[in-house]
Amino acid sequence: MVKLSGEGLSGKNGRLDPEAVSTIAEDLKKVLEGGTQVAIVVGGGNFLRGNALPWVHRTVADQMGMLATVINGLALQDRLEQSGIPTRVLSAVTIAALCEPFIRRRCIRHLEKGRVVVLVGGIGNPYFTTDSAAALRASEIGADCLLKGTQVDGVYAEDPHKNPAAERYGTLSYREVLSRELKVLDTAAVVLCMENRIPILVFNLHRKGNLVRACRGEAVGTWIFDGTSKPKVSRS
Repeated sequence: MVKLSGEGLSGKNGRLDPEAVSTIAEDLKKVLEGGTQVAIVVGGGNFLRGNALPWVHRTVADQMGMLATVINGLALQDRLEQSGIPTRVLSAVTIAALCEPFIRRRCIRHLEKGRVVVLVGGIGNPYFTTDSAAALRASEIGADCLLKGTQVDGVYAEDPHKNPAAERYGTLSYREVLSRELKVLDTAAVVLCMENRIPILVFNLHRKGNLVRACRGEAVGTWIFDGTSKPKVSRS
């Protein structure tokens, strides 16, 4: 399971960037050629964040954010299919004219057929982030791990943009993330992965080839796991 933020698909103008989307498509093609099944949860922060609309009721603002993820998902699907990658968009919110509804068995079947599945609409309910959606869907489909693409190369003790000397962690336990209140994923997502023993890798999405290396299990960021779920990390 790959979690892509809206910012990961955007450029300097804060909207969709064809170069960023194309780079992700190229990396995904290499991942699929290696036989890995890939599902992607996309965010919508490049278009809209609910907390940026204090004058709109939180429920309505979150619904607007769900629609923003659909825009990103459709754009990603189109670019992937232009690259020859069969792709299906499944939505937690019913939009029959644009994408299929999320049904667990249907999602798994698409993956078995070698298709990339792009999951949009969050979990279909307000007050939950797309991080939570990624952890939930990863749990439902039995994903081996959750890869979160970010703007930095791992989890830091402080914001590295504000403090260049901030410590970067190589590995963390779920409980360390929670107790230290590290803002890498929201609390609900971390707890869900912990309960289902799904390792999390936080890595820099914008470095070309990192997504391929992450899917191979290479050490390209910060692993979050417990003693029984640590993945095998390739040193090649």
